[in-house]
Amino acid sequence: MLIRTHDNGFNHPLGSEITPQAAYQNRRQWLLSAAALGGAASWAGREAWAQTGTTRPGKLAALPGRTSSVAGATTVEKPTSYSDASSYNNYYEFGTDKSDPVATAKTLKPRPWTVAVEGLVNKPGNFDLDALLKLSPMEERIYRLRCVEGWSMVIPWVGYSLAELIKQVQPQGGAKYVEFVTLADNKQMPGLNANVLDWPYVEGLRMDEAMHPLTLLAFGMYGEVLPNQNGAPLRLVVPWKYGFKSGKSLVKIRFTDKEPRTAWNVAAPQEYGFYSNVNPQVSHPRWSQATERRIGEEGGLFAKRRQTQMFNGYEPQVGQLYAGMDLRKLF
Repeated sequence: MLIRTHDNGFNHPLGSEITPQAAYQNRRQWLLSAAALGGAASWAGREAWAQTGTTRPGKLAALPGRTSSVAGATTVEKPTSYSDASSYNNYYEFGTDKSDPVATAKTLKPRPWTVAVEGLVNKPGNFDLDALLKLSPMEERIYRLRCVEGWSMVIPWVGYSLAELIKQVQPQGGAKYVEFVTLADNKQMPGLNANVLDWPYVEGLRMDEAMHPLTLLAFGMYGEVLPNQNGAPLRLVVPWKYGFKSGKSLVKIRFTDKEPRTAWNVAAPQEYGFYSNVNPQVSHPRWSQATERRIGEEGGLFAKRRQTQMFNGYEPQVGQLYAGMDLRKLF
């Protein structure tokens, strides 16, 4: 695999290095079987998920969620198959090829797990996974996921609004941003040995974005706990932003008065802005964002592309957050 080296010393994959869907499909079955951890009894999903005629995958421990009442939290679009969603992943800590994470993430140990909350909060501390799981009732939310590379999925996530945790730790008045830091452990993550990014992976949100009810702290998908390759044991899901904004395997949440220096923005600021809202009118320097390819649709690489929606279709819920902003400059 060829890696382009930037002047700032970080490496960034070329568009030609993105694995096509057709290239990974033949490998999918044995990769999934190698990554699967034990199963449990099948669990019928919520109404939109059940319409696909599919039950819980039975790969990992069950984690059902109640139907969410948050506006826009459930799309009626057909969910992507679990096999596609769990085997076609961007998770560079486990490799830059789309099929790398499902093959290599079995080294990740999602328990025991602790998340440190620090910075401008009245109640900082360390939260173990069990405490976080009990913090708020689990909900199932069927969100669109849009990748900056031009592909998309529809995934039934399980979790609760990040705002529930934020309210618990009581941010101070000076807290304007939330920084998210993901695990960086060379013993568990072979991809860290590649000079792709400045590890650990860091992402960030403005406080009002983090508090928005659609911003999800996710512990599961498809009625089960998260597979390692999808960000176990907990991750962020911000459905109106490109997928790289949703940090995986979180270990630290820090409240700050300054805009965080996020991983991709540091590595390639001309390509990845802080906001990274899905916007069909602003092209990535190497990929148009006007259309997208839905993973799993009949026809594969030759399936008809669909028009990308502003804010990934969540404009009625989040558009007011950016009123008056120049979204071409603040991309």
